Amino acid sequence: MMLKVLQAYDRALITEIETDDASALERKLQAADRVFKDRGSWLPPHARVAILRRLAGLMEARRDPLALQIAREGGKPLPDAIVETTRAIDGVHNAADELRNFAGREIPMGLTAASEGRWAFTTREPIGVVAAISAFNHPLNLIVHQVAPAIAAGCPVIVKPALTTPLSCLEFVALVHEAGLPEAWCQTLITEDNQLAEKLATDPRIAFLSFIGSAKVGWSLRSKVAPGTRVALEHGGAAPAIVDRSADLEKVIEPIVKGGFYHAGQVCVSTQRLFVHADIADDVTQRLVARVERLRTADPVLKDTEVGPLILPREADRVTDWIEEAVAGGARLAIGAARLSETTLQPAVLLDPAPDAKISTMEVFGPVIAVYSYNDLNEAIAQANSLPTAFQASVFAQDIDVAMRAAHHLDASAVMINEPTAFRTDWMPFAGRKQSGYGTGGIPYTMRDMTQEKMILMRRE
Repeated sequence: MMLKVLQAYDRALITEIETDDASALERKLQAADRVFKDRGSWLPPHARVAILRRLAGLMEARRDPLALQIAREGGKPLPDAIVETTRAIDGVHNAADELRNFAGREIPMGLTAASEGRWAFTTREPIGVVAAISAFNHPLNLIVHQVAPAIAAGCPVIVKPALTTPLSCLEFVALVHEAGLPEAWCQTLITEDNQLAEKLATDPRIAFLSFIGSAKVGWSLRSKVAPGTRVALEHGGAAPAIVDRSADLEKVIEPIVKGGFYHAGQVCVSTQRLFVHADIADDVTQRLVARVERLRTADPVLKDTEVGPLILPREADRVTDWIEEAVAGGARLAIGAARLSETTLQPAVLLDPAPDAKISTMEVFGPVIAVYSYNDLNEAIAQANSLPTAFQASVFAQDIDVAMRAAHHLDASAVMINEPTAFRTDWMPFAGRKQSGYGTGGIPYTMRDMTQEKMILMRRE
């Protein structure tokens, strides 16, 4: 079967690619399993480093075409797609760099009479075959976050990209092979068959499942994986940001707008719920609306586009429905929500949606920020912490006591002070709490998860 790959913005056909069937998946699983079981074929660390360095060089030479491909298939504005490509190249270097310090540890002996005269230490070994199921919103960098650690750790990997954005993955894997990694160590699975994707994730030959996508699918897969399979899940949430009355309003609006409308809000830590102290709520709202009004929403391949489309027309329909529901429930639409194309919405700001509105309780994954006023910091923190999801959060304040109090009490894996909720570097820990995920992402942390320690003990005397 052939899969049509369309441009996110205008739904124009980019190309058609061949999909895999059950027999193709079985061949790929057998190939990955075979090379892993043959310990003599394992690549030594220096060979893995060399492959990753060559890969980064090949990506560097194709930086602009890779960015344009991201903009076309995924709809990310070209300036942001260039940033994603740059990050992806750095991520490959990051995986290679990590190998310089990627080691076991000494286990102390001689602490009891029974352990006297012995040495013990651990080494790190690859865990086994990795299944990586990825998402559309960062179609190159997410693949790097799943595949580069596997290469560095010495694990064979089979990666399934999102159906809407397979081209970045396919090109990246082709570059991996060009860099010198044998094909069996890095393969793709292109399929529209959800059952086939589940077969990949739950096959007993899979030792590690890396999943980036919806909570519903991720938790379902975790319940079905084979015994012993290690799992990492990255979902999303409705990220909160608190703006204290001590905040420097000249420096607040830009990071809030970037945090909320980067990639049209299609980011798992996108700023969605903005809690603003009542004393400055009107001022912040006016400044926010004025900045949103100036955002250029257009074709993502244009160099000055700031906000592009949603990935599919049905996603634009859903976000529109959520906004209309919030307004019907009492929220005020301060700006935005106009349908500019099949997939493109004008960025929107909603004021004081009801606590039970979808926009207040669920991840919108679209270009919408909801603003709520508060009088007491404890009240804002309680609202921010009230959902079954928790990922990254922000607090904007010049009062250090307020900033640190919020950082301490917010239920989040990371709290950004005077930075947007969407801030991330590729070497920092990145993890959802509660329903937002399981395990810790970030290239060094993923490498650790893709390996396991083996202890070796020897008698000295």
